[in-house]
Amino acid sequence: MASEFDLIARYFTHPAAGARLGVGDDAALIAPAPGMELAVSTDMLVAGTHFLPDADPLFLGHKALAVNLSDLAAMGAQPRWALLALALPAADEPWLAAFSQGFMGLAARYGVDLVGGDTTRGPLNLSVTILGEVEAGRALRRDAARAGDEVWVSGELGAAALGLRHLTGAHPLGEAEAAACLERLHRPTPRVELGRALLGVAHAAIDISDGLLADLGHVLDASGLGAEIELARVPAAPAVAGRLDDRQVLRCLLAGGDDYELCFTAPPGRADAVRAAGEAAGVGVARIGRIRAEPGLAVLGADGRPLVLEGRGYDHFSA
Repeated sequence: MASEFDLIARYFTHPAAGARLGVGDDAALIAPAPGMELAVSTDMLVAGTHFLPDADPLFLGHKALAVNLSDLAAMGAQPRWALLALALPAADEPWLAAFSQGFMGLAARYGVDLVGGDTTRGPLNLSVTILGEVEAGRALRRDAARAGDEVWVSGELGAAALGLRHLTGAHPLGEAEAAACLERLHRPTPRVELGRALLGVAHAAIDISDGLLADLGHVLDASGLGAEIELARVPAAPAVAGRLDDRQVLRCLLAGGDDYELCFTAPPGRADAVRAAGEAAGVGVARIGRIRAEPGLAVLGADGRPLVLEGRGYDHFSA
């Protein structure tokens, strides 16, 4: 049976051209470029909480890194380095080979060097720390929204949450719709290019991991402001758009989570620049509402009246 160090060498040791010292010592050595700040984030994926225990390891490898890249995207940071910690029930080499393929494939796409981490025996748990660079003083922050800003989102929302409902049998879908929704659930696309393009254009940003309302709510709380959004303007994934009369599907759109799109605010006069940023990044952007000085978050229906909704999104300790 392969040892812990054999597994690390076989599946997770790769050249790290962007680091002074990568995998193989007690710590990695890295240095940001002159004039740059480090942006650092950590996310954990736990079997039975964030993914089903029999999930495809190829998809898990992709998603474990993607959710961290999404955090950097929300700051407008360029990803550079990652650390990976794994708790594994057993040294299952076919599982590790597929996981490594998913993880390292996405890392190569975004120029991320894996520079360290840890492995141990235990219940399946995946933890990634991501480090990136952003020009000093220019990072997009949650606390930077301003009254009068417009609220924007990238891409389409709701597909990942609806895909999870399909997997659990709560909302069976047809073959084509299920495939599209599960692709969004298992292989999210971090909007790194959009985050970079929004530097100097957007005021505040956040990635949509726990649901649009929950994550926009974090921006409002940090900025001390409120907002109203128009349901008709929220871009729904095709499988979601045709089912919004179902309250559970509406919840997928507004509070389902796992979208990993960006929600951001920008001045009204920068709409053309926002659209240009989306075009440069290859993703659609939609203006869905506005920031207001009064506290609170309202979702307006087709008649212009606020909808009554239960909960904003996922919470690990109240779900």
